[in-house]
Amino acid sequence: MGKKTQLIAVLDVDTREEALAIVEAAEGCRWFKIGSQLFTRCGPEIVRDVLALGKKVFLDLKFHDIPNTVGHAARAAADLGVDLFTLHAAGGRKMIAAAHEAVKGTKTRILAVTVLTSLSDKMLRSEVGLYETAADAVARYAILAVDTGAHGVVCSPQEIGIVRNVVGDEPLIVTPGVRPAWASTDDQARVMTPGQAAEAGADFIVVGRPIVKHDNPAEAVRLILEELG
Repeated sequence: MGKKTQLIAVLDVDTREEALAIVEAAEGCRWFKIGSQLFTRCGPEIVRDVLALGKKVFLDLKFHDIPNTVGHAARAAADLGVDLFTLHAAGGRKMIAAAHEAVKGTKTRILAVTVLTSLSDKMLRSEVGLYETAADAVARYAILAVDTGAHGVVCSPQEIGIVRNVVGDEPLIVTPGVRPAWASTDDQARVMTPGQAAEAGADFIVVGRPIVKHDNPAEAVRLILEELG
């Protein structure tokens, strides 16, 4: 394989103290995801706190709005110093382009969310109104996003090969829906183990509850990193 797959540990907790305790415990992990739960509770300061510990931050707020609004949000993320942030590919070409223009010249990279890993083919048809399979929708969104300036995409592990085929080797592929064999699948519909996702070619795997809910988060991180090799 080429690049080594990296672990992003998810800080889906309610307090600054809980979040920083996980960061300290997961000493072998360089990347941490701050999503809607923690960011809404603690605001931008929690991002600064994690960065101050020498870690890298993946800000997962999934921007999806008119281009002007998302452009300003993207610039705010870059000014905050995050390394990665998400927007929804479904927001369209102009929205993604506005974000790309906003982060130009910074270290911050854009990830386009394709199809949420909680959605099955049936749910896409009956609830979202997309009359295509999740795999087909992921491929379409991935091409749109990368062609418009996104640096990578978020997709389920099962679609890694599909995405590589349509966007090539350079764009990042970040995969939630990763569950170690010893953990519950929770509400993820399309999952793989860390080892399987790495073998498929993910640049990053995102793991949340198996770490946060583990009796010993440090041990959970160690086991996952060991599996990644």
